[in-house]
Amino acid sequence: MKTTTINIKTTPEVKAGAQQVARELGFSLSSLINAYLRDLTRTKKVSFELPEIPNEATLQALKEAEEEPTSPTFTSASEAIDWLHNNDME
Repeated sequence: MKTTTINIKTTPEVKAGAQQVARELGFSLSSLINAYLRDLTRTKKVSFELPEIPNEATLQALKEAEEEPTSPTFTSASEAIDWLHNNDME
């Protein structure tokens, strides 16, 4: 099988961490990257999982959303419109 080389730039920490995880799973980093590239070619989709821990910007947005006043529930459109007219949200 012919092969070619792909050079990528990453931090030494990311490379070392990825190599360690690959070893723990019983793979080489090269074989995992090859599998990912084959999947990308086959599906034409980029797929990876994002961390479940929200980043600082998301945490701030969640905090602000919790502090924002919310509107009450309404039984009719006219009731909602009346509430909007009587409660300046700016």
